[in-house]
Amino acid sequence: MYAVDIIAKKRDGGELSRDEIRVFVRGVVDGTIPDYQIAAWLMAVFLRGMSRREIADLTLEMAFSGEVLDLSDIVDYAVDKHSSGGVGDKTSLVVLPLVASCGVTLAKMSGRGLGFSGGTIDKLESIRGFRVNLSASEFRELARAHHLVLAGQSATLAPADGRLYALRDVTATVPSLPLIASSIMSKKIAAGANGIVLDVKLGEGAFMPTVEAASELARMMVDIGRDAGREVTAILSDMNQPLGEAIGNAIEVEEAIRTLQGKGPVDFTEHCLLISGEMLRLAGQGNRWMDPAETRTLLERQLRNGSAHEKLRQMVSAQGGDVRQIDDPALLPQSRLTEVVTGTTAGVVARVSALKLARAAFVLGGGRATKADPIDHAVGVRVHVRQGDAVQAGQPFATVYANDEGKLREAVAIIREAITWSPESVEPLPFFYGVIRSSEPA
Repeated sequence: MYAVDIIAKKRDGGELSRDEIRVFVRGVVDGTIPDYQIAAWLMAVFLRGMSRREIADLTLEMAFSGEVLDLSDIVDYAVDKHSSGGVGDKTSLVVLPLVASCGVTLAKMSGRGLGFSGGTIDKLESIRGFRVNLSASEFRELARAHHLVLAGQSATLAPADGRLYALRDVTATVPSLPLIASSIMSKKIAAGANGIVLDVKLGEGAFMPTVEAASELARMMVDIGRDAGREVTAILSDMNQPLGEAIGNAIEVEEAIRTLQGKGPVDFTEHCLLISGEMLRLAGQGNRWMDPAETRTLLERQLRNGSAHEKLRQMVSAQGGDVRQIDDPALLPQSRLTEVVTGTTAGVVARVSALKLARAAFVLGGGRATKADPIDHAVGVRVHVRQGDAVQAGQPFATVYANDEGKLREAVAIIREAITWSPESVEPLPFFYGVIRSSEPA
């Protein structure tokens, strides 16, 4: 069985067998299949697509291409979450402590961000001393002792995905839904998840631009989970405007802390409550937390009584971070320059462009173009208005945090383009567009 024959079969629209997919994935990992043949295969998949069975086989082969984390000696049923990415998405920083405060053990690996702002690991590194690089034994011990650990993604998990992902970026095959779905799900399965909550963003600030495209990706991933014997919930959420107010790293950590104290923005709080509720539903496996109203009451209580915030403090302390910064977010990295951007006319906010505001944060230094680029944890943008808000002339609609005067001026100009007004009323954007569960009929 040769790589060229597998490529030709997919090029001609054929359905690859499990053995053919296994041979190809193993060749990707051990280096016996060169980049140019992998690139040809990726393009064939991009153009011809894959059947549901092929996608499930590819996912499992990638998941088991390296180390597979087994958490069965720590927790009977491991629950994980994944976000498809978005502007101001600091959800894990709230959801994980909140769910853990309800008695669920969570052991999660997250990645760094490329593009407009940092990933979860970059945000956590805003906290002085916080250790994201943990050995396998440290990771497991923290999960066992504290029931919550959040560390950087291990390079030994799903190594096939790492090599395919790097080549997708330079071969114009990133938008392939089978490749996106198998990439995401292979890492969740390799990380030991039995139940998975997927936060699938849609809109101008997300990879999926429409409800239809996001629904197709979500259903594909739910089907993979069902075929692989995992329980999966996919939530379709809005990303036409930023999630919450903060876009950056340290300022997103500060917003997460406020949210864990019950003082977060309404949209972000609602987002975290829904994700957390679905994680509890999976963790309960039919025994607990099955009534949505009771689940929400429990989660709101954990925010109000300080239990969720205390869980974050415990995690930060256990991983070497400075807990004083959790108790007093003013001790987090602070920018040298701050400017409040105000509106010039009265009206109704017609648009708060997530994409343009993300670009402003990137210009300030809050993101990276390559993995080697440094991130300025102190910079970012805080947005004070949402689509549909009535505003007055001179009202603040954004605050910019910068360490460079030239970058500040450039970011302010972008922000003025990002937020537009209308003399007529404008409907607010919905927070969510639907929920798809593997436990429900397809």
